[in-house]
Amino acid sequence: MLRPGVEGGMRIGVPKEIKSHEYRVGLTPGSVRELVHHGHQVLVETGAGAGIGCSDTAYRAAGAEIAADAAEVFASAELVVKVKEPQKVEFPLLRQGQILFTYLHLAPDPEQTRALVESGVTAIAYETVTDSNGRLPLLAPMSEVAGRMSIQVGAHCLEKEQGGSGVLLGGVPGVAPAKVVVLGGGVVGSNATRMAVGLGARVVVLDRSLSRLSQIDELLLNTVETAYATMDNIEHHVLEADLLIGAVLVPGASAPRLVSRDLVGAMRPGSVVVDVAIDQGGCIATARPTTHAAPTYVDQGVVHYCVTNMPGAVARTSAFALNNATLPFVLALADKGLVQALSNDPHFRAGLNVHHGGVTHAAVARDLGYAHVAAETALSSP
Repeated sequence: MLRPGVEGGMRIGVPKEIKSHEYRVGLTPGSVRELVHHGHQVLVETGAGAGIGCSDTAYRAAGAEIAADAAEVFASAELVVKVKEPQKVEFPLLRQGQILFTYLHLAPDPEQTRALVESGVTAIAYETVTDSNGRLPLLAPMSEVAGRMSIQVGAHCLEKEQGGSGVLLGGVPGVAPAKVVVLGGGVVGSNATRMAVGLGARVVVLDRSLSRLSQIDELLLNTVETAYATMDNIEHHVLEADLLIGAVLVPGASAPRLVSRDLVGAMRPGSVVVDVAIDQGGCIATARPTTHAAPTYVDQGVVHYCVTNMPGAVARTSAFALNNATLPFVLALADKGLVQALSNDPHFRAGLNVHHGGVTHAAVARDLGYAHVAAETALSSP
């Protein structure tokens, strides 16, 4: 079932993710089947789906071809669908005119941005695609996972043998529960809050949106404390926190640093910080990126968990949730071609970060010192 605008269908490639302990995959077999049904060709690197329990046989049954390595995928594909940003060894595989559709998080990553600009690739970031309500539909499913995981890993880090203070998140009768402070009431923050409340913790959510705080209060039936995110309120609650969750997001831009090094140093020894905003540079001054291989470190006497691909630990749930959100956009690119797909949809167009050597996302350009080229202008250029 070929679509006009892409002669003979589009060639779509799915390489195996190679970031440390990243087990997700860009397309599940079900997504491959949809694309093949639309007349497109899909090339999947061997073993790409092993981390979510999907074999090469399952991909073949869905209509995919299996490639021996990533080089074959990148060399053949017009559209490359990934999960995480390209790693250094993948930079040379990118080429002029190719479309890369994945999470990018460019603002805190000048090296990757430079590589994308120099390659001439068209890079569309999941995390900056918007919808008619101003939300981020392709970031949301992984934000839900990361928000829920933040409490799970934070509770583990509070255990004494992990370097924590030895506090049980929910307490027991006669012993107070832990205090969980959540900075940001968006998708990550609200999901973290729900999990922490479910485990019996005392939870405080700080945000600068009164409407968002009201929604959280109503959703959780007054089981959480909400506070407007002034400097005074942040300082007061952080100093009392057993577990601090960083959940602040400015779409496309570097996360604002809301908690200083001095403030972290004044927290109780053995407290825990989980900075989910680390993909965008982190909102806590002492945060630095970690991996699932070495997820934590201690700074200022506080345990820090700052893994940049948290959902990769629950790869099967995450990959299927991500595909539910991304598949309509992959189909739009494949069926209509790049220019028509992005020109027809301003919300999809907001995902365009780099195109033919130009930086097309204003926040990325501002944070990294590039001249900003409007997406509409870039797409209309030869």
